[in-house]
Amino acid sequence: MIDKIISAIFLPALLMIFFTRVTYSRTVGFILTIALIIVSAYKGYIQTWWLIVIEAASLTVGLYVSNQMKRKKNKGTST
Repeated sequence: MIDKIISAIFLPALLMIFFTRVTYSRTVGFILTIALIIVSAYKGYIQTWWLIVIEAASLTVGLYVSNQMKRKKNKGTST
């Protein structure tokens, strides 16, 4: 169970950042990450609601980091 908790803490944020960097779109990265979370819940890898809450919080952190990276990139190219 501890491995699921650690995965729920780190993987959605890392996936969000990865997909955003690969596709150059936060929206596509968000949709792909949400799709993976839904599929894992459907397959039965997520059994409790608090695990879904942890994954949602991690996804929010990943979205925040992606926004900061995009903002930093736009700020660096405008000068």
